[in-house]
Amino acid sequence: MVLAAPQRQTPVVTWEKLPDDFILPDDPVENIQQPILAAALTDALDTANRVQPQMLIASNFGIVANINQKTVVKALDWLYVPRVSPVGAGVIRRSYTPNTEGEKVAVVMEFLSDTDNGEYSIRPTFPYGKLYFYEQILQVPIYVIFNPYEVTLEVHRLENGRYILQAPSESGKFWIPELELFLGIWQGNRLGFNIYWLRWWDEAGNLLLWASEKAEQERQRADDAIAQLEIERQRQASLVAKLRELGIDAES
Repeated sequence: MVLAAPQRQTPVVTWEKLPDDFILPDDPVENIQQPILAAALTDALDTANRVQPQMLIASNFGIVANINQKTVVKALDWLYVPRVSPVGAGVIRRSYTPNTEGEKVAVVMEFLSDTDNGEYSIRPTFPYGKLYFYEQILQVPIYVIFNPYEVTLEVHRLENGRYILQAPSESGKFWIPELELFLGIWQGNRLGFNIYWLRWWDEAGNLLLWASEKAEQERQRADDAIAQLEIERQRQASLVAKLRELGIDAES
């Protein structure tokens, strides 16, 4: 007797807002780099005035789906939703349910851990692998995986219901049309960490600065302006002295 392989049923997905009394998982962050990598991405967008009130940009934040009548919450390392429904004054958003509280998630980023490579998991049963959840359940158009250990960046685009690995540009960056920006790897110092970061570049190739970088840029401009004024003051003082040597009244 030959046993037939069981048919894998298409999951029944509904979008129900998380009950107020639902206890969210409190898993620890896997390493110290994950929060600062996510914060740096958001910082640059905010500094460039690219964060609008209707957007949802968050890190280590729970996205909710109800699959086969079971509530599933995944904490994403970094996410972008173009438009969400507003919450009441003083209300803190503790999770987000796509299609119920606003538009679907447009961009997801995961920073690879050194444990089990769960970011590539296609497990189709509860608790569901991350790649499966983003591809088949949330259907996120862009899924980014950054490996800070081997310093590699992958951008997966959803095409015909499946993720296709995208090729970078000649400069090694990836165009993210949902944000109209390039994403790439940059090495440098921030908050005392000299590591590889994910950075944004605009369509013209200009790096989007962090708030600290912009403040330093403005300080340098102010210093340069003061230095230029001092040069001009000294030039005028020298000119006045020469006029006096010639017996010319500098005041006139």
